[in-house]
Parts: sequence; structure tokens; C-alpha cells
Amino acid sequence: MSRIFNEAFKSKVMSAEDAAALINNGDNVGFSGFTGAGYPKAVPGALATRIKAAHARGDEFRIGVYTGASTAPELDGALAETDGVAFRSPYQSDPIMRKKINSGVTEYSDIHLSHSAILMRQGFLGHLDVAVIEVTAIKGDGTAIPSSSVGNNNVYLEKAEKIILEVNSWQSLELEGMHDIYYGTRLPPDRMPIPLTKPADRIGQTTLQIDFDRVVAVVECDASDRNTPFKPLDDDSRAIAGHFIDFLGAEVAAGRMPKNLLPLQSGVGNIANAVLAGLLESPFENMYAFTEVIQDGMVDLIDAGKIVTASATAFSLSPEAAHKMNNEAASYRKSIILRQQEMSNHPEAIRRLGVVGCNGLIEADIYGNVNSTHIMGSKMQNGIGGSGDFTRNAYISCFVTPSTAKNGDISCFVPMVSHHDHTEHDVQVLITERGLADLRGLSPKQRAKVIIEKCAHPDYQPMLTDYYDRALKTANGLQTPHDLREALSWHVRFLETGSMKV
Repeated sequence: MSRIFNEAFKSKVMSAEDAAALINNGDNVGFSGFTGAGYPKAVPGALATRIKAAHARGDEFRIGVYTGASTAPELDGALAETDGVAFRSPYQSDPIMRKKINSGVTEYSDIHLSHSAILMRQGFLGHLDVAVIEVTAIKGDGTAIPSSSVGNNNVYLEKAEKIILEVNSWQSLELEGMHDIYYGTRLPPDRMPIPLTKPADRIGQTTLQIDFDRVVAVVECDASDRNTPFKPLDDDSRAIAGHFIDFLGAEVAAGRMPKNLLPLQSGVGNIANAVLAGLLESPFENMYAFTEVIQDGMVDLIDAGKIVTASATAFSLSPEAAHKMNNEAASYRKSIILRQQEMSNHPEAIRRLGVVGCNGLIEADIYGNVNSTHIMGSKMQNGIGGSGDFTRNAYISCFVTPSTAKNGDISCFVPMVSHHDHTEHDVQVLITERGLADLRGLSPKQRAKVIIEKCAHPDYQPMLTDYYDRALKTANGLQTPHDLREALSWHVRFLETGSMKV
């Protein structure tokens, strides 16, 4: 059965191939999609085929690709494989796209997720030629029910010269009512306060506004989101979750948080999901979440009655949890709100609500600086995503990580990070399976001792302590002791041997 309930829109239905033919060389294209949810499934593949055919003829065909965040192989992977992506922003996680970025085929702008809509509106990301947006249905009034993510969809629909809609019947019609799309955003000097004072507040409308005159194609499809299983909990992830929960309990005991905590934010990935799983066994009740994504662990907390309301911009679920969400969306929309990412990640809202941020990292140094984007300082991994939005503005900013990577060959704690994403001024708590370092109110020298003692792996503690002692002498007691040659030697050692071990 068609999900197009407006007769005028039915006149614009066409194949994915015909819709892709409306995208031209040099176009900037805004695609829906955030963490493998709500991305268009049909048009990107047809566009990739068109780009390949053009290249086979010797014709130039390259486009700019903008999304909410990461998408899936059917979008990022398919387009990257053609060498047809000239520019990509704001976040990606596809291995083929990553390879093209690091080889120089694709220029990449790594942007805070809350900034991407602003930069698009200001014109710094160029003219937006086409928006390709997945929706659940087109209603009789011409508005659209969003699908499993919102991301930057409202902005792309606002700014694009041409609009292509993918109506995906795999998405549950019962998602209607789960979304909250706020249309009060303005650029300075016309900004007004965001009327959001609680995570459960609804401040917008449940549908996306669509300018019919700019719609050039409607494509119908029935394809599932990319849903990836999470790794089973292991001893390290359980230990990390335990330290985080103990920390929250101590904050409650000290009177710095209410018994039901402050709104929680959880980054994307296995460790972050493990922390949520740990909260299931915790004593905390009637919790709220103000975050980017709804993962399996958060759904479990809702099922258990532990979380009252979770506000985010997208799902990031395992196949089993996605199937359950599709079947029971009518029930979950009572406790889940999906907003556009300029709201889910908005600094004003994060600061006002007193969010407790919890994100992952690639490496941290002994003074509390965090690298969450680059390998060895130069090779882009995925991007900063929304971690900066929450770290800089959270009431308490936490980072969780195992103490080592690559079977112990790499220490996740180094003398100096090879790339700075979050400075020591914003990072307050570091947590590994070894323990928790509360850095609030500490000087750099005090932080170094606590991080080495509480977070670093025993195999690397002597090396880090030796570095710190040497740096103290070299820097002659200065504020942040560093010996740059010694600090760089950690990264050089890995480049030469594949291991940081002596």
C-alpha cells in the first residue's frame, strides 16, 4: 500500500534511476541519515551507478555529500567507491569513505554536529542543490512523517533548490507523533531563547514541512535501516560501567545530583551501550536522557521503567531492537522524542538541562586532553560527531575507554595526544576498567598523577610515570611539564614497531 496520502505528490512518483538523473555533476546534496538510521536506500545506489557510467565515458561527475552523521554502505560506501565524492561533512564512519578521505580523493570537513546546520544556513558549506530525504509517509496535508532519524533534514529541506523524497514503507507508520521538529531557529541577530526546559518538553511539530514546488521526485521503497549488533558485555565494559555508576552514586550522596540523576547523554558504540546496560542493574529510577541516539541499552532502560523519557535525534539499534521498535513504535513514542540535531545537540539546551555527558575516545593524555578523531595525528577515523557539543556544555563531562587497544599493544593514555579534540579545560572525568579519575579542580600536575594511577594500564604506568618525572626536570617545574621529544617518541615507537611497549 502506498504511503503517499496526498494526490499532488503522487504525480511526482518515479524510479530511483529517474530521480538520480536529476542530480548533476558539481551538485551539493544533503542526504538524510544519522548513525545508520533514516538514510535514503534507493537513490544513492542509483546515483552511484550514474556516476560510474559517467566516469567510464571519461566525463567528470563529483558531488558534495552532506548528512546528519554517519549513514550506511548503501550511501556513503556506494558513493565513495565511485571516487565521485568531492566533499563530505559533517561525520562519517564508512571504511571506504574513510579511505577516500585519508587518500585525498575526498575533502572532509569535520564539524560539531550542532554547528553543521548553522554553517549550512550561513552558506559556508556552499549552495545546496538537492535534498534527498527519507520519510515514513507523506500526509494528506503535504507534510511528511519523519523516519528513524531527523538529523539535519529540516535544514536540507529548507535550503535545497530541489527536493527528492524517499517514502520508505519499512519504517513504521506508528512513528507518527514521536518526532518534535522545532521551526523557531534563527540566525543572529534574530535568535530567541529555545523554549526547552525539561528533556520531555515538546516545542515543535510532529511532521516535516515540505515545499511542494521544490519537490522534483518521490521514490517509493521498502528497505531496512543498517542495524548492527552490539558486542556482548565483557569484564572490561562491566568494570567501566561499574565505576561510572559508583561515581553517579557519589554525586547523589554529595548532594550535587538528585536521586534520579540529571539527564544522561551517551555516545555511540559498544562501550557507551555497555554503560547503559550497567544502569539497568543500578539503584537509579525515574531517569531522563537528553542525547543524540537511542541505543539498545536505552531501550532496555525504558522497558524496565528506569528511564521516563529519552530525547535524541536518531536510533542506533541492533537488528532485534529495531524489529521490536518497528512493531511497538506506538508504545515507545510515549517515552521517546526524536528532534533535529540542532536541538538534540544544542549547547543552550545541554547547559540549561545540566546534562551528564559520557563519550568514547581514541586516546587521552596524562593532562586530560582527548583525541577522538585521528589515528597518529593525521589519519581521520570517523569525526568528532556530537562529543564536542556535550563535552563543552555538559554539567559533568565524562569519557569512557578501555585502558589499552590492539590487544594491549597500544596504551589509550599517552604523554601527549597526537590530535586535540577536547582540551583539558572541558574534560572532567576519565574512566577505564582500571578506575576513575575525577579531574575537577585539579592542576595539570595533579591531573597527571591521578590519571596514571587510576586509569592507565599497569603495563604502561611505569613508562608514563618515567615520562612525567623526566618532563618535570626538562620543563623545570613549569605549569604543564612536557618533554616534546619524549612525548613524540611514544607515537614514533608505534609507527616503527606497531606497539607502544618497550
